[in-house]
Amino acid sequence: MVSQYACGVADLGKEEALLVELDGPDGASVPVAVVRDADGEYHAVSDICSHGQVSLSDGEVTGCLIECWLHGSQFDLRTGKPVQLPAIKPVPVYPVSVVGDDVLVDVDNPLAPAAL
Repeated sequence: MVSQYACGVADLGKEEALLVELDGPDGASVPVAVVRDADGEYHAVSDICSHGQVSLSDGEVTGCLIECWLHGSQFDLRTGKPVQLPAIKPVPVYPVSVVGDDVLVDVDNPLAPAAL
């Protein structure tokens, strides 16, 4: 697991999202929405909605869901699975760890849907 610094724990309040650009395995930039849910847990999902190709970090976070601001699709932050249409494809979910005051994300090893 190759985790990268994404943000500080103080950068996000509960039910907030932040767009970060991380280095992908091929050297290309990977847009990631780092999200703190209602319980204070940190999550990382692809920032690109699987339906509308827009930034998820601009949407609202409620509980453990993030909503796409354009068409209202909602995704479970733990699994990436859509729970509200019109999206039908999941978004990638990345492993997150918190070390001290740092939130680290591993974009090299997205979590497989079967493992979620």
